[in-house]
Amino acid sequence: MLNLVIRGKGAKSELRLGDIPPESVVLVEGTVGLRKEGAENENMETGEVEVVVDKFTLLNPAASPLPFYPSDPSYSLANEDLRAKHRHLDLRRSELSSNIRKRSKIAHIIRCFLHDQNFTEIETPILLKSTPEGAREFLVPTRLTPSPSLYALPQSPQQPKQLLIASGCTDAYFQIARCFRDEDGRKDRQPEFTQVDLEMGFVSGAGGSGAWGMGGEEVRRVVEGMVRRVWKEVEGVELEKEFAVMSYTQAMNRFGSDKPDTRFGLEITDLALLTPAGVLASGYSLRALIYRPSRDGALPPNFDLGMLSGGESFAEPPPEAGPELERLLEDGDAVWFEEGPIVPEGGSTSLGRLRLRLAEALRANGTLPLSPNPYHFHWITAFPLFTLADPDKAHLSKGRWASTHHPFTAPVAEDIALLERGEYAAVRGQHYDLVLNGMEIGGGSVRIHDPVLQEKVFRDVLQLTDEETNRFAHLLAALRSGAPPHGGIALGLDRLVAILCNTASIRDVIAFPKTAGGVDPVFKSPDSVEDSVLEEYGIQARNSKAQ
Repeated sequence: MLNLVIRGKGAKSELRLGDIPPESVVLVEGTVGLRKEGAENENMETGEVEVVVDKFTLLNPAASPLPFYPSDPSYSLANEDLRAKHRHLDLRRSELSSNIRKRSKIAHIIRCFLHDQNFTEIETPILLKSTPEGAREFLVPTRLTPSPSLYALPQSPQQPKQLLIASGCTDAYFQIARCFRDEDGRKDRQPEFTQVDLEMGFVSGAGGSGAWGMGGEEVRRVVEGMVRRVWKEVEGVELEKEFAVMSYTQAMNRFGSDKPDTRFGLEITDLALLTPAGVLASGYSLRALIYRPSRDGALPPNFDLGMLSGGESFAEPPPEAGPELERLLEDGDAVWFEEGPIVPEGGSTSLGRLRLRLAEALRANGTLPLSPNPYHFHWITAFPLFTLADPDKAHLSKGRWASTHHPFTAPVAEDIALLERGEYAAVRGQHYDLVLNGMEIGGGSVRIHDPVLQEKVFRDVLQLTDEETNRFAHLLAALRSGAPPHGGIALGLDRLVAILCNTASIRDVIAFPKTAGGVDPVFKSPDSVEDSVLEEYGIQARNSKAQ
């Protein structure tokens, strides 16, 4: 944005600047000079200079009226649906255009860092084969093979990158990759998204220092260095040399979430030692969230604590625990209870979700005590390798065990004996997520490189049929060809950029985002096609009445 000045008889033109419709394209010729003392505008990057106009030419007049005027602060911001439909106008807002430029800068920093670390950038196919990895896939028909034949758009480049490491052409791959998942409409999810995809050969498959306690520390070191570089060059912030590490079990038991926000307290208390033996069912424990206003911040007067339940029910403490429990409480405390398995499952608990709702209420009241460090990075490690508690994978698992991460994740070395004995619920995976302020920004694992173990997971644990297992024949063939130990990670670029742009929605950092329902309001996709076009692909449209 630049201030234009017309002096004297004005600029040479057949038009007056004031007659030109807002948002038009104008070629201006003139002289740049300093503004008069006292006329500077500190709110503009160019606030110290102005252009004295000699001549201007109208190149393309904008229609009048436009749906909205993004550059004029005198107009109220149009509603989101209207702005999404006319995204070409909305991108003229400085907030959005600066986000897109920052995204470009972040991607450049990432590429430069990884090239400096001797990673090789390799593109992998977009048109792949449908395999039962976990998420629903987008299918693409083709006329080139006997119909009906379908490609699948990649949920991630997971299998191609493992084949690249097995091939030996590189032992350090990366790609800023486009990925696709046909998920049900969710808030702030996109059916197509971008991830920073890494894979490394010859990673450690066991051990690990300190709390890490497993393989893949080579991946950890690269990712931490990359994230530190991004924060330093974009935010001017020096992050800690090593990010904290917390096991999945610790995260679930202390915070009720596998992506805990540790900027505030409100930790969950385990009451196992206060509960007499035999009171709870075998394998279960009693936990409590104790809210203490003097420590955790005050809620507004007359605040209804029942509003925090979110429609969830909470347990009553057993009478036998009463005397011991009273010693933990002070006047004015509020407490909620939950009975849950000692070995947690899933991604969150009722107390964990309550904790976030309580924190949001305190934040809205301006009383939530927050850490002075605005960036709380944590690695969450050693997730259960298999799960029966993931509704997102139920369409594929159909009551069978499903992989918590994906079916190529290696078990923790010490747990292979449990896998052999069929104690699948107790097996931990060499799976690690990177979490920032309660948001997952990346996830990865050490992979299975032993073809016998990989096929055992497919057939014995996940109970894939011969047809389903054969869909991974290319991967098994690569593992049988002498694949080295390998591991990797994928970081969500959209989420990472949104955090650095301080915006809650990833749609604000994507040039042409979809709605929550997967609809593109600009290009009006997805859309129907003529029946005659479908016939070329061997596809017949179902009659709506027959449905």
